[in-house]
Amino acid sequence: MFKLIDSAKATSNLWGERWSKLCQNGMRNGVSAATGMTTSDCDRDDKIRRFAIQLGGQAVRVGQALGYKLESINKIAPERLAEAAEGKADALAEVEKVLLAGAGSNSNPRANIQRPSMAQDMMKGRRTEIGLMNGYIAAKGAEIGVAAPAHVRLTDIVTKVERGELPARPQNLY
Repeated sequence: MFKLIDSAKATSNLWGERWSKLCQNGMRNGVSAATGMTTSDCDRDDKIRRFAIQLGGQAVRVGQALGYKLESINKIAPERLAEAAEGKADALAEVEKVLLAGAGSNSNPRANIQRPSMAQDMMKGRRTEIGLMNGYIAAKGAEIGVAAPAHVRLTDIVTKVERGELPARPQNLY
């Protein structure tokens, strides 16, 4: 029955699965909220895509330092995502290929207008969960001595957009 709407699987790696999902959401939701763009549009923009990769890689490193065994993140091996964020050229090319393929392969016309829940909250004037997502990653990193500056920056930007101090626009991440 679940196959019609989503997927489910049993796991003995609950915390690794949860942190991996946080990595994925942390590199997607706030980016869309800050820019007002769909995830596919964000992936097609070189600067924004690379910022999202920074978010993903930093979240991976925090999770690894916390001792979690991370799972695949959006069809990307966690170590490759971290290496891409750290500037390893072959890893960056590999990760960008996956993200760009996803941005252009969806034949669902709704994909061109859909935004993650945080961006939808922003559009409806509701408070976002940026502090509980990217802010949490940054805080956990700070606790253990693993910097997550992209998460700090995104949390600040989304908070300003949320308060009406900035409009949601791509230039917020340039």
